[in-house]
Parts: sequence; structure tokens; C-alpha cells
Amino acid sequence: MAEPLDWLDDGTPYSPRFGDRYHSEQGGLAQAREVFLHGCGLPAAWAHQPQWRILETGFGFGLNFLTTWAAWRADPQRPRLLHFVSLEAWPVAADDLLRATRVHPALAPLAQELHRHYWGLLPGIHRIALDGGQVLLTLCIGDAQTLLRQQDWTVDSVYLDGFSPQRNPEVWSLHTLKAVARCCRRGTRLATWTVARAVRDDLAQCGFTVAKVPGVPPKRDNLHATFDPRWEPRQAQAASAAHTASAAPGATPAPGTSATPGTGTPACCIVIGAGLAGAAVAASLARRGWQVQVLDQGDAPAAGASGLPAGVFAPHVSVDDSVVSRLSRSGVRATLQAAAQYLQEGTDWQPSGVLQHHVDGKRGLPTDWDAGPGADWSHAAPDVVRAALGIAPGVGATWHRRGGWIRPARLVQALLAQPGVQFHGGQAVARLVRVANSSADLWQALDAQGRVLASAPLVVVATGFGSPQLLAQTDPALARWPLGIVRGQVTGARQADLPWPGPAFPVNGHGNAVPAFVWPDPAPAQTGAAPAAAAADMSWIAGSTFERGPASVWPPAAPEQAAAHHHNLSKLQALLPGSALPWTPLPTPTPAQPPAQEPAPHAAPADAAPLPPSLRHWAGIRCASPDRLPLVGPVDPQALPGLWVSTAMGARGLTLALLCGELLAARLHGEPLPLDSKLAQALDTARMDKPARGDTAAPAKNRGQIGL
Repeated sequence: MAEPLDWLDDGTPYSPRFGDRYHSEQGGLAQAREVFLHGCGLPAAWAHQPQWRILETGFGFGLNFLTTWAAWRADPQRPRLLHFVSLEAWPVAADDLLRATRVHPALAPLAQELHRHYWGLLPGIHRIALDGGQVLLTLCIGDAQTLLRQQDWTVDSVYLDGFSPQRNPEVWSLHTLKAVARCCRRGTRLATWTVARAVRDDLAQCGFTVAKVPGVPPKRDNLHATFDPRWEPRQAQAASAAHTASAAPGATPAPGTSATPGTGTPACCIVIGAGLAGAAVAASLARRGWQVQVLDQGDAPAAGASGLPAGVFAPHVSVDDSVVSRLSRSGVRATLQAAAQYLQEGTDWQPSGVLQHHVDGKRGLPTDWDAGPGADWSHAAPDVVRAALGIAPGVGATWHRRGGWIRPARLVQALLAQPGVQFHGGQAVARLVRVANSSADLWQALDAQGRVLASAPLVVVATGFGSPQLLAQTDPALARWPLGIVRGQVTGARQADLPWPGPAFPVNGHGNAVPAFVWPDPAPAQTGAAPAAAAADMSWIAGSTFERGPASVWPPAAPEQAAAHHHNLSKLQALLPGSALPWTPLPTPTPAQPPAQEPAPHAAPADAAPLPPSLRHWAGIRCASPDRLPLVGPVDPQALPGLWVSTAMGARGLTLALLCGELLAARLHGEPLPLDSKLAQALDTARMDKPARGDTAAPAKNRGQIGL
């Protein structure tokens, strides 16, 4: 539930919980501009900086953020990236956020844009990308002290805001201020409206030099402080340790941190792989000033698994709201934002919502989920939808409001078209070698004949199922990384040849399906606009198989394709039990095993009904890790500095690839991370160094990473 509040006669919002106004009757804009923005020396302090990171201890109605965003927009000397991390225990309703800003017409366009993203604020970390991804708002929902203790940020400015110390003492306590100080580098400036003696004394104890300054009416005084402790700050120690480990680009803080600013100074870099994972990394790095060369063995982008004609994205749900569930929400938000920025709705993608039919009989959502902000993401499917699809009473079904479908190749093309990114097709990288250089060591990408294809101080391996072999060729010790391949085949048809038997929105569960899109992809018009989709061109697609087996026997032969069609259509029947099928019903498989463990359908059942002759086929190969989570981070910061990976997306590339690209860039640059630090650790490459159960080999060398 959104935080209840009252509106006073003068239009000021009032909190019944704390018995206090959100801001003075003179209005919040003057306080935002004079107390916080100017109090931290902004915008002058951020001039010509590559990034600026601000921490705020109370988001409220977002006035401080909107004012800072407006100042960034208006400043020709603004930093390339503006990070604004804001904590909020009791988020207000989206409509109240808009109401509070109506008295400030200059902020109205920004407030409307913020309002569009202000949904689904469950406890945790929410990254909202604005202004083409150059303004990054990280909304952190929960208790301020707990969040500051659990996350690990380094910031340049602090807006110390909240209800008065008398009304909300926890936000101003010594423990909270110590946690704030942990986020500061030497020279970080802090501003606040209170001059309470206890706050001044505690800030001084935490290493700040404190000064009273003339206040903004009705306050006589405000407070300015600068972090300048007598001891060495934690961030300086982390930076020194990373520098000792490696002075080359790519030295990195631990996976759950954003310390060590400046280690990823933009230069030239190589990304190997022009699928969704590689394109996402390339776009994220280019946005931060890197010149990125993307190498791929295919002649065109998305030549591998990202060439899937269309795919479904939706949050994962679980009764215990597991790591995968929380990770998927961060990923879906990133995917939605990127698709809205780069793609044409209705042709390249559609945020249509997705129906998940829990054919395995498991209940999907946590208890009381629908009563809170989780319902903005997913909720129990309405009875009318269940009845229309023939889903039996008592069988779980979830409607994912924030799901939809995407044509992955279109997204890949858009990401690779960003300034600073160059695609080079037909470049099969066989091995990576690190060579000494007079200024800095470089990585060289070599082909099978040993010719140098490209060189740069930073390389990111994002080549899907080719990643394990390339890493092993680069360093034989990496052959122990337990990465595997999962083959997949999908089934589809033109609507005119074989009508779609289901609803007008995607479905998933045991398999998934997209009901209407253009396949094959017609050539874009010369104007660059996406072509209109004629009704006769519309197709549907369903799948996929999850097959064990080597890539050497790929693509599948005709019998294997026929078996895959039987398999996919059978799963589709299970998803749509009440639909009238335009083909002879097939035996329906039961999801007794996880998808990644399905055997390869080498042949159709002997008694299987004939397949419709108009079926279409597509096949690809995925890379997966044992825990089915992506790998993002440095391969070995000490032995192989400057070599990173973003791979093993498995079947979740549409949900997680954009998030992983931003995570990699944030770690490289010492930025606030786009997700919870524990989730970042769950994706870190350090887990590949942990011996498998029963492995008696010597433990891997210390990589300077936080273990999982």
C-alpha cells in the first residue's frame, strides 16, 4: 500500500505517520535548490566530471531529485552520467507524487516522466534510467539504516533529508550517520536543513567538518559538512587495494560494491559476441564514453541464439520471492526501459502482459502479494481469463502486467547502432592474448591463423555458447568453469496458414508462445522506420526445447526438427487446454523435470499424429551455468586483468542481458549498482572458482572478490 497522507489547506502534504509536513509552507522547491543542490556546491562541483553520484536519505515526493535533474539538464558543463541514489521507507502514491509537483510548472515534464516509471516499488533496489540512460535514479525502498548497511556505495554529494529529528530520530541517529559516512570519499559534501546539536556532533564524530550557514526561510540556519576524517576513508583503502592488484583498466571492486572510482577510465575496448549480451555491454560502455569494437563470427548481428524470431519476457515468480524472482524484476525493468527507448512498439516489441499457466501445479505468488506493490508486477489471473483458456479451478495462473514480447534481433541492432559502437562481422576470435605495451598492457583478439583482429586494454567475452571454448583457449585453467550448452528449437506458422489457437497475448509456463508478429523480418525501409505489419505477414511462435548434446551436431536434421515440433505443440496444448486446436491433438508431456534437463527429442513418437505441413522451424544454442544464472564480472583481476565476461544468459537473455550490461559497466566505473548487492554477488564470476562438491582439487587462488 502507498503511504497515506493528508493535504493541508495551504497545499502542503502532511504525514500522519510522523505528524509532520513534508516541506515548509513556503514550498519544497526553494529548499531543494538552495539547501541541497547549492548546499553541496552544485552544479559547479560536477563540471566536466565523467559522472556524479548523489545519495539522498529521504525521497519523499522526489522534489530534490527533480530539481537536481533539471539543473543537470540546464548545465552545459554537466557530467556524462548523473547518479541519484535515494532511500525511502514509505513511498507515496504515484498520483500524490504528481500532485505535489503541480505547483512547480517548470518541473512538470520531468515529473511526468518520473511518474511513468514510478510503479512496483517493492522493498529493495529499483533502477530508473532517464534521459537516454544518462540520468540514473536508484530508488531504494526500505529502512534507511538497513539499506546503507547492506549496500555499498561511493558518493560525491549527500542530501541529508527526512522528517525532523524529533519526529523521525532513526534517520538522524549516530548509527545511520556512520553508515552515510561509509559511503563518502574524502571531500564528499553533505547538506541538510537541520542544525540540531546532536546531528552536528554526530557528523563531526563520523569524520565531517561541520559549519552553520544562513538558512532558507523559515529556517534561520542550515548545515554544510565535508567528509575529511583524520583516518583513511574506507573507499581510499579499497582503491589502493585494487590498484595494487592491477593498475590496468578493468581493476575492480568486489561484486556487491561500487567502490574504487576511476578504475574503468573510458578508452578502447573489445566486446566479443554480437548477440543480446554483447550488444547490451557495448551500449552501456559506449554511453560512458568507451569506443567499442564488437567482433562476431557471423556476418550480421544476432547470428546466434539472439536471432530467435520473437521471445517472451516476464518476471519470475515464486512463493518465497527467491533470488531468481528478485533478479528477474530488476531485469524486466531494464528491458522495458531499453525497449521503450530503442524499439517501435507493436512491430519490434509489445508490453502486452503475459499469462503464466502454472501447469506444474505450483502456486506462483507469495501470500498477500496482490495487496501490495507486487500487484503492479504480477497478480492472480482474472477468472474470466482462466475460463477463456480452459484453466481448471485450483490450477495456478498469473497475469504478468509488466511482461510482453520482443524481437531480439531488432533490439541487438538498435544497441549496436549507438554512438561509439562499431560492429565487425565475419571475425571469428579463436584466442585472446595479453601483450606488454609501453603505456599499458593490451589484449589482442586472434583468429585461428594467429592474425590480430583487434587490440584494447579491456575485453568482454559475451559470445554465448562459444564463451567456454574461448576462455579455455585463453587460459587452460578456465576449462574448469562448468559452463554448458543447451540447444533449443521453436515451432511457428503464418497466421494465414495455421491460425493461432490462443489469446491475443503471450503465454508461458511449461514453454511459451508469442501470438502475432512479423516473421521473417522484412527489410527496414530506407528511412530507418520499422515497416508496417500486414495482417497476411503475421505469424505465431511457440517453444522451446531444452536439449542436452554437443553443438557439433547442429543444426538439427529433419527428423529432429519433426520431433521438436511434436514436443513444442504438445507443450502449447498444455498451456492452452481450452483452446480449439487447428491440428490433431498430440500427447501432452508433463513438466516432471526442469527445462534444462529435457532430453533431446531425436524422433517423434511412433504413434504421433501427422504434423501440419505449414509449420516453420528455428534453432539456436544457449550457454548456461550450473545454477542457471548469468556470469558477469572480471575473469581473474590479478592473473588476467582487463578480461571480463557477460555470458551464460541461458533462456533468460531477454530478461537479464540489459541488466547485466549495466552491472558490468557500473562495476567497472565504481558506480552505484543497478540492483541489490546480494543479487550482484549471485551473478559474480567468483562463484566459478568454488570447487564443486566432492572436488578435492586445491582451492582457486584469491581473486579479491567476495565469495558467495
